[in-house]
Amino acid sequence: MSDILVKIRDLHFSRGHRQIFGGISLDIPRQGITAIMGPSGTGKTTLLKLIGGQLRPDSGSVEVDGLNVHQLPTNQLFDLRKRMGMLFQSGALLTDLSVFENVAYPLREHTRLSESMVRHLVLLKLNAVGLRGAADLSPSELSGGMARRVALARAMALDPMMIMYDEPFTGQDPISMGVLVSLISELNSALNLCSVIVSHDVPETLSIADQVHIISEGKVVESGSPEELKDSDSAWTHQFIHGDADGPVPFHYPAAPLLDDLIQGADVV
Repeated sequence: MSDILVKIRDLHFSRGHRQIFGGISLDIPRQGITAIMGPSGTGKTTLLKLIGGQLRPDSGSVEVDGLNVHQLPTNQLFDLRKRMGMLFQSGALLTDLSVFENVAYPLREHTRLSESMVRHLVLLKLNAVGLRGAADLSPSELSGGMARRVALARAMALDPMMIMYDEPFTGQDPISMGVLVSLISELNSALNLCSVIVSHDVPETLSIADQVHIISEGKVVESGSPEELKDSDSAWTHQFIHGDADGPVPFHYPAAPLLDDLIQGADVV
């Protein structure tokens, strides 16, 4: 069995005339936490959708556990997806169902387990995220952090080999963020999972990631451990990691020199 779970090679993808990826290649190990980072709008969420087969690349390949995702027949793609958990940025809980029923949904949809077994599994998953006592609540009664934790319990329901996290820390207060950071790290270690985190929250992500890929303008800018990237000689990586306002990603949107604009304005007046 290969140590690499996800293998992406020479991946090209565009939306209309806008190129998102221009030949991106990277590997994601079978175990550990891999972070995909970069500024907003660089295609991080799009990459997760390509890994899950929701989008098709223009060219190149995405292999998950040795299977070429975009060459699979529909039934085999669905079987592969059952082994891939997903924590959506919004949580995406079903608002008409209770917390218990949200976590039970994938078990009822994809297995033939008895109701007794479903109940035991749901309560175990909720207990793992600290919300067994909230089983009867509705999503509208949850805080943002609690909703993310319920969504994580649902993502674990089928005991996947991999969980993908789409911006898990966005919009969280410091306490909720700390809880999510600890949960992701502890669950990954306890279950020997492959966890893929898409995020631009630098301190939180680097605190738990084993490997980081920084992407921008359709390419991998740099890859390495958090420690390696913090000490990187790359001006782009340094700007992103340290949050510098100006650098390879300029503060000013491209424009004519200010003096030229001012002079033209004076001529108009």
